[in-house]
Parts: sequence; structure tokens; C-alpha cells
Amino acid sequence: MSPWPVLLCFILSILHPTLSRPVGHELSKSAVKVKRGGFSLPIVRTKRGTGRVRRGDVNGEVGLGDNSDLLYTVPIGLGDDSTAVHLDTGSSDLWVITDTCRGGTCAAATAARYASSTLNLTGSTVTMSYGDSTTGTSASGPIAFETATLAGISILDQTFAAVTTTTNPTVKYGAAGIFGLGFPSGSKVQEALVVNKFGPIDATDDFVRATEAYGPLLTRIAMTNELEMPMFAIELQRDTIDIGGQDGMLTIGKLPDGIDESALTWVPVRLYAANDGGLRAPSFAPDEVYPFRWEIEIEGVFLNGNKLADSTQAVSGGVDNSIVSALIDTGNSLLRGPSDVVNTMLSTVSSTFNPSDSNSEAIFPCTTPHTLAFQIGGKQFPIDPRDFIGAAASGDATNCVADNLVSTDPPSRGALFRWSLGDPFFKSNLVVFHYGNLTHPSVDPPRVGIMSVVPANATEELQDAVQDAAENGGNFESTIEVAPTSEAAADAETTVSFVPAETTTAVSTAFTTPSSSTAARADGAASSDAAGSSNSDSRTLILNWDILCLLFVIVGLLL
Repeated sequence: MSPWPVLLCFILSILHPTLSRPVGHELSKSAVKVKRGGFSLPIVRTKRGTGRVRRGDVNGEVGLGDNSDLLYTVPIGLGDDSTAVHLDTGSSDLWVITDTCRGGTCAAATAARYASSTLNLTGSTVTMSYGDSTTGTSASGPIAFETATLAGISILDQTFAAVTTTTNPTVKYGAAGIFGLGFPSGSKVQEALVVNKFGPIDATDDFVRATEAYGPLLTRIAMTNELEMPMFAIELQRDTIDIGGQDGMLTIGKLPDGIDESALTWVPVRLYAANDGGLRAPSFAPDEVYPFRWEIEIEGVFLNGNKLADSTQAVSGGVDNSIVSALIDTGNSLLRGPSDVVNTMLSTVSSTFNPSDSNSEAIFPCTTPHTLAFQIGGKQFPIDPRDFIGAAASGDATNCVADNLVSTDPPSRGALFRWSLGDPFFKSNLVVFHYGNLTHPSVDPPRVGIMSVVPANATEELQDAVQDAAENGGNFESTIEVAPTSEAAADAETTVSFVPAETTTAVSTAFTTPSSSTAARADGAASSDAAGSSNSDSRTLILNWDILCLLFVIVGLLL
């Protein structure tokens, strides 16, 4: 017998524990290095080949519509229908209005309605709430399921609300509904389906395990592990005051083209303990604390270079008051903050503003730039002065108003943030959202990456915009961009799906569908592996090496 097969087997036996480590998007704790001011995020990319799309190769991008900077829309496909929905990082659910929605804001809706006769109903209904105590709205209706397509990426049996009643204003401005990009713990659709299937959520095991079957659209796509990375990025364009800025794009599964990871400042998403209104930990991960919103800590607020005092407004519900945080929210067209700090800011920029008068406006000369900045991860991120102002009146390019800054509610249970950084923040920054490990966030924490796109000559750009408005009868630029629904519908599609794992506990859907061929599971839910990956991957690789060794020995005997 030749000695080389035995020697080769010996070498493989040494190497195979390393070669058989489970793989996936989840990063180990040692890989995510925490540094002063944020994360040092190693973005791991898989090598792309030719032919069929392999797991970890999927990404997509799609242009956004913009209704005069009031709301941004994204094309989405539901079955054979394609429509535009409001892009909302501040909520978690997908819903569209149906042809049976008549009252409320549906009476003024302009978008095409989903045909209720074609709905694949689940038997559950849902009511979703939006806004704060002064701007609160709602939407309700039955929950249905359909193949959903976003940025050329499709997934089967996606749940959504087929809204029959709503007071939400988005449908009055060209959107057919709302697309929430938030976390499963904030999903009312998932909650309603789990309650209908399993009863009251006294324990959260069923809720967490059901995310693959019932969860929000983009989290389900991320949990297939077919994306290059479980992330998305948002670039919002400017369509008022001075048209231009970023391209207006939603990128899924990767960083936008031309953007290097080192250019971003990464910070962790704030986690919600159960007593703060967050999701209780399941029995299979008893020490986990889950994210509830895309919410991050802010270290300071600056106006014209001066740091403002923190708010002294009392919180309610006995929630944690030690951290000042901000919701990063495309569903909010403004910048919202604590009333005492906001009143200080408006009084600073305007000598005529009266905080005691609810109708008072902060008027100041259009040519006077004001720089509002938020310190995040040790770095200041300014709001472009063109995104701080609005026209005080039609035909007046002399006086402007700080109408993009308003007050909001103090922190409370389920809403720990003092600030809500809406569209003006997104027009001034590229923002990247990384889900991390959705079932075991301690293993791979969720985080947000930010890169300022405010030009060095922003003050000069503002002056030019004011001059252009003066030459245009005192009217600033404004336009409406329609979401590219036709182009998106014509794009090639890649369907992602879940790979069944024998070692995980299955959660069947609460409804029967001919196309449902995969069982729901929670990443890492039934695995003792620290990275949340399936141990079956490891055992398969180990078995393959053992078989290979046996073949080498047989060949050696024959020789």
C-alpha cells in the first residue's frame, strides 16, 4: 500500500475542523470590533461567479419617487401588480389600499387600489398605528399573502395588510400604502398572525420562530442568507429649494456602488429591554435583548457650532432616561425633537418666534445659513442649510421659515427616542442599515452606517438657490418625481427562498398555500452554535471529509 493516501488523510483530519466551520452572514463577536464612537465593521463579501445565483450573491437597487420632499415612494410588486408605496424605516409592516377602502384618506387616494377579489386571505386582521400624540394615524384591514418583489428580488408568500380603512395621509400624495423596513418586533402583522395561530404571546418563542414565515418583507429576504450582506442603504434626493443632491435610491444586499465601508461611521442600534416595551427573550435565547426600531444614540445637538443643552422634559412609564437617542425615519418628512430644545433653536434663528404661541413661525432671512448638526459616533453630521428652510410665502425669496423642525413627544414605553431624524437628515446623509443576526442580536448586532453628503460649499449653494428663486418671481424650485414602477416591473427577478434545516423546529404558516414549500424557522433557534448557523452544515462537511479519506485509503490499497 502506498503511504501517501494515509498521509493525506492525516492532514485532512487536522484541517477539517477549520474547514467545517458553519458559514453565513452572521459575524462572531470577535469580528465586530467596538471602538470609540462606534463599530469597526468587517463587511464580508462572497466571491461572485457565473451562471446560477449562489447563496450570498443576491443584491438589487431601485430608484425612488419623491413628492416635493413630503414623502418618498418605492416600486413594489405583489403578484402580477406593481405599485408605489411609501418608504418607511420607522415602521415594520407592508400595506396597500384595496378597492373596498372608501372612507378616511382613501377618499382622496390617487394610486391604483389592490383588487380585493384576488386576495389570498389568511383569516387574520390587523390595525397599525403611526405618528405621535399630535399626528397619530392608523390603517386596518385583513392580512393576505402574495409573492412580493422589491428591487428585482422576489420572495414567496409574503404577508401584507390589505387596507380597507385608513386615516394615514400618504395615500393622498401618490402612495398606495406603506412599506416598513423595521424589525420584526415592531410588526403588527406578524403579531396578529402569531396570535391567531398560537394564541396570546405570553412567551415569545413562537413569535421569534415565526419571523421567516410571517415577518416583514426585507427581514425575510435577509434571513434567507441569499443577500451578499443583510443590509440596505437609502439615498434621498432633494426636490425643493434646490433640486439635486443624491440620486434617490434604495440599495439592498450591499453598499451603493462607489461607496467604501471605511467612509461610513457605524453605530449600534439601541436595544429595547422588555420593561422598556421591547420583545421578551425566548426560552432558547433567554439572555437576548432585541432591537425594536432603527434607533441610535446621539451624543449632542449643535446649532451654528454651539452645543445645545440636553432636554429636561420628563419621560413617562419609568423608561430608561440615561441615553439620548434618535429614530432614523424616512417615514417622517421633518426633524422632530424635544419641545424645550426645539423652542431654543427656533428662538435662536428667529427674533420673531414666540414659543408661547402655537401658531408662531420662525422667520429669518433666506440668505442667512443656519447649520444644525447631530453628533453620532464621535462625529458631527450637519443638515444641509438648504434642507433646514422652507419658503415663508409664495413669491417671497427674501423671508424663509424653519418649518422642517418641530416638537415631538418625550420618551415613553415602546418609544425611547427624544429625536426623530426624518427626510432632511437623509437628504444630507447616505444611511446604511445592517440587520445583523435577527434572532440572536448579541452575536451579530444590528447597526447603522452614516456618511455625510453635505458639500463643503453648501452655504454658497444656498445663496445661489435664493438668487435663482428671486429671478423666478420669488419662487423656489419644486418638482415631483414618480416612482419607476414600470421600469421595476420590467426588470429581471431573482427569487430567494429558505433552505429547510432538519435541526430546527418548524413553524407552519397559519394558512395553506400551494406555493409554500419551505418550513419557517428562526436563525439559530434550535442550534447551540454561537454564531446562530445551522450545525447541519458543519456535520455535512465533516462527513464529506471522512468519505474522502476513506476513498483515498481504498485507492492506496488498490495501488
